[in-house]
Amino acid sequence: MSEENKKETTSGLEIDKVYFKKEYDLENPGEFPFTRGVHAGMYRDRFWTMRQYAGFSTAEASNERYHYLLKNGVTGLSVAFDLPTQIGYDSDDEMAMGEVGKVGVAIDTLEDMERLFKGIELEKVSTSMTINASGFILLAFYVALAKKQGADISKIKGTIQNDILKEYAARGTYIYPPKQSMRLITDIFEYCSKEVPKWNTISISGYHIREAGSNAVQELAFTLSNGKAYLKAAIEKGLDINVFAKRLSFFFNAHNHLFEEVAKFRAARRIWAKITKDLGATEKKAQMLRFHTQTGGSTLTAQQPHNNIVRVAIQTLAATLGGTQSLHTNGYDEALSLPTEEAATIALRTQQVMAYESGVTDTVDPLAGSYFVEDLTNRLETEALELIEKIDVMGGSVEAIEQGFIQDQIAASAYKYQKEIESGEKVIVGVNKFETDDKTDIPIMKIDAAIEKEQVAKLTELKNRRDNDKVELLLSQLKEKAQTTENLMPHVVECVESLASLGEIAHALRDVWGEYKG
Repeated sequence: MSEENKKETTSGLEIDKVYFKKEYDLENPGEFPFTRGVHAGMYRDRFWTMRQYAGFSTAEASNERYHYLLKNGVTGLSVAFDLPTQIGYDSDDEMAMGEVGKVGVAIDTLEDMERLFKGIELEKVSTSMTINASGFILLAFYVALAKKQGADISKIKGTIQNDILKEYAARGTYIYPPKQSMRLITDIFEYCSKEVPKWNTISISGYHIREAGSNAVQELAFTLSNGKAYLKAAIEKGLDINVFAKRLSFFFNAHNHLFEEVAKFRAARRIWAKITKDLGATEKKAQMLRFHTQTGGSTLTAQQPHNNIVRVAIQTLAATLGGTQSLHTNGYDEALSLPTEEAATIALRTQQVMAYESGVTDTVDPLAGSYFVEDLTNRLETEALELIEKIDVMGGSVEAIEQGFIQDQIAASAYKYQKEIESGEKVIVGVNKFETDDKTDIPIMKIDAAIEKEQVAKLTELKNRRDNDKVELLLSQLKEKAQTTENLMPHVVECVESLASLGEIAHALRDVWGEYKG
């Protein structure tokens, strides 16, 4: 094949001009290693959960958006938190200045959580929270609120991202050193298995790895290698893999190369099933890879933003053909701002049209047996396993991150991709081909700077009326317990119930463990 006619996937896998029949050993859907899906009936029995990632400004403003989305057919909520909340700072901290409520909702205390979910019964809704370093505190807020609502916490459902390894490698919103962060994660595994058994205790994220510039093979390998590290940490803590592994979930990116993405999702299930089995999982539910998908934020363009509607539709098709359990579709305007209500509605309607009109849901694993897709599935699996083996030789994901290996691999991939765009080798419609001089004229969502003052005023008022002696005592006890091997989650729940703030809890542990500097 001449260089001019050469075709490759985003991972550099060469694509043949035509594929011919081969024998593929495919199991039934719902059977190990789950290449074809984790459930026998898949979408014939039940559609994926249609989530819309939302959160901005104040808890009251976000609550309005949640009610709007629920009214329009969303079947699960997904909460975005502002940057100070993500890295353990209260809204009145000088480190939070200018960032309160900007990229998500500001949550400082249990009372903010009450405002966020006002009129929403936690026992009747599934909630996903995209939060990592301070995830243990947000989970405590959620559990405390459910108890306050009179809910049976053993019945509440949802997911907390809680994936700190990808923060060190790709995103940067970490607080504590890796060892202490892993301790918090396994504390959550243990606590939830006893108290909140239907809660997904971690959503191991390939999404942010891909957003940082990795290709599909790297997204697979680094995500599943991180998952393997969490499994081993929990096993070392003495937890039963057949119990805690059932509540692990994953979070993947849906990018633009339709067939590679479908193959990636199929390969992910197969690889994870084998990893869990090799580490001792014998129950099917402990071997299953269940995952949420979000359409690719980095694929959205500020130029000709309406083109993003088409991109999101292709990515939605990839996620559903690949068998996702849950899906968030991005708004077409998100390269410019937080999504407007109109953009969020179009994004949701994209999922609904796919579910009810496209025929994608009529049969399980519709692309199974495609010579091209089966070949890609096998090749992605092989390439990813080779990369996982390299990481294993280094001692696992934590060591590979500390050595900078994963970060370097992502950076090299991102650089290569950007060079291809700049040279025109990689076409981005409206960016480096088919450009126009037309100016973008679409509504932009803006966050009022006054909300920071409002949030600080609420927090100040709360701190003035709570029992501060009790808060100080509980925070002091938390510091003491952090120096033992005792599970910290019950005490963190007690702290938030006493109206200790997120920043106060995070700082208490900073005092003991310090911050990771990278």
